[in-house]
Amino acid sequence: MTLLLPTILAEVAGGRTEFALDGVTSVRAAFDNLADRYPILGRRLRDERGQLRRYVNVYVDGDDVRRRQGLDTAVTEGQEILVIQSVAGG
Repeated sequence: MTLLLPTILAEVAGGRTEFALDGVTSVRAAFDNLADRYPILGRRLRDERGQLRRYVNVYVDGDDVRRRQGLDTAVTEGQEILVIQSVAGG
């Protein structure tokens, strides 16, 4: 399973934007895996309750996880998790 981050988050993810994660079965497990290694990244993706931050959009093979099971959306080998951080401004 591959997880892709936007470039803006690379600075808190060891300079990386792509991760191959083996053995994870949900988006939550993938985020837990990354948060263990990069705690600041974990806080940028999830709030203090462990929920997906509202300005972070996550897709599994193109499907918005908010329209599925949120962080509990299942993932399997070969799938891709794409994280997109919303940009605000005027």
